[in-house]
Amino acid sequence: MSSRIVVNTDFKETRVAILDDWGLSEIYIERKGERGIAGNIYKGRVVKILPGMEAAFVDIGLGRAGFLYVTDVFEGFEMYDDILEEEGEIEAEPPTISRPRKGSPIEDLLTEGQEVVVQVAKEPLGSKGPRLTSHITLPGRYLVLMPTMNHVGVSRRIRNREERRRLKGIVERIRPAQMGFIVRTVSEGKGEEDLRQDMEFLLRLWDSIKAKGEKMRAPALLYKDLDLVLRAVRDFFSPEVTSLVIDDPEDFQRCLDFAQEYLPQLASRIQLYRGSEPVFEHYGIEEEVNKALHPKVWLKSGGYIVIEETEALTAIDVNTGRYVGKKCLEDTIFRTNLEAAKEIAHQIRLRNIGGIIIIDFIDMEEEEHRRQVLETLDNALKKDRYPSNIQGFTELGLVIMTRKRVKESLLKTLCGPCPYCAGRGYMKPPLVICYDIFREVKKVSSLARGGRISVEVHPAVAKALVEEEGDTLEELEKALKVKVLVMEKPDFHQEQFQVRRIH
Repeated sequence: MSSRIVVNTDFKETRVAILDDWGLSEIYIERKGERGIAGNIYKGRVVKILPGMEAAFVDIGLGRAGFLYVTDVFEGFEMYDDILEEEGEIEAEPPTISRPRKGSPIEDLLTEGQEVVVQVAKEPLGSKGPRLTSHITLPGRYLVLMPTMNHVGVSRRIRNREERRRLKGIVERIRPAQMGFIVRTVSEGKGEEDLRQDMEFLLRLWDSIKAKGEKMRAPALLYKDLDLVLRAVRDFFSPEVTSLVIDDPEDFQRCLDFAQEYLPQLASRIQLYRGSEPVFEHYGIEEEVNKALHPKVWLKSGGYIVIEETEALTAIDVNTGRYVGKKCLEDTIFRTNLEAAKEIAHQIRLRNIGGIIIIDFIDMEEEEHRRQVLETLDNALKKDRYPSNIQGFTELGLVIMTRKRVKESLLKTLCGPCPYCAGRGYMKPPLVICYDIFREVKKVSSLARGGRISVEVHPAVAKALVEEEGDTLEELEKALKVKVLVMEKPDFHQEQFQVRRIH
């Protein structure tokens, strides 16, 4: 599948969009002053051991301590678990090395005040600090260096067995002892010299990080990953990419210099955008990003899906909508679910939804239809660079799956809680607020009969009180023997009101 990378640099924000045959498939955003820290390497200090959590808090100098699990701690070159997780587009065979000391408690591996070299595996999410690991990974163009692991893996996306065997043999032959490597997808077809040069670069980089760590006191930054623009060239720019379009002349030159050094055969595909309209609008990306912030997504058939993100999980509901089908109800439902499965996989990638995902497909009677829907969803998710795991249909007819969470979703990156509804997503309508006001008027009037009571409300509620509930208001005045004065307050929140006696 061919694709295009579009880079927009504007003031203090950089955005990278990946387009494929489906349209906008992925969007990455980095703001100056809020640059991500995933991939950075720090010399940190253990500030607290949590035996009950089998973890430790490590100060890396960011104001919020990072979280280091026992499975991410090592002594020398020994490992304590199969902790090689897929990082971004890297898909490698996990090392088959057992834990040397099963059940080693965290307090036997770390002590408070100890200095450790760690890498940020996951960005801070919400109130959680960054997830740390002492198993370092340094990505190059063709290889990923794992200096704490004695293992060689090959990307699963290289499907030819002979090519996998050839690449693994080269790396096994030229690598230093006790140094691990992952052969990246873009290495397919590359010769020994290309791999050797990338390996030597990564080894020199690791030596410089170690030397820096020996000189500096914790907490200290030892290595900072490339910015988003150059990461896009390093990680996403492959022979399948037809063009890399950039709208900033300075970034264009940086990318060109980087590509000429590491990817000379692809350098000619880097283009400087010179159009009059913004580059994201020219390629229709701006509209697609805005659509991805809405919960409802329409399908081409007329059906639709609704995506609701919560703090703990994401729920996705499938509906037939305007689609009425051509044969029978079961066929209509089946075709809607098939189309929805592909769109759900696309939306999960685009919105960068991670964690637990629950999908409520429309109920299907035939087992074969359920199998085909799951297979369609699984095949569509194979395009995703982050791993997912589908559990299948539950007894309630729900599909439960998980996807690796490495950063905030697109919704949480671009949006915050609504200040008007306080993040609830709903508000009381004027009619309901009227009934709240009636109860408050009763309460205030019970303190002393007679007199006047002022009700200060939002204009929409004032209109409902006078026009829709005017009769009720009159009955209330007669029953309580009071005069109610409705006063509009345009600066009030719709749910805000004030009821008081006028002396």
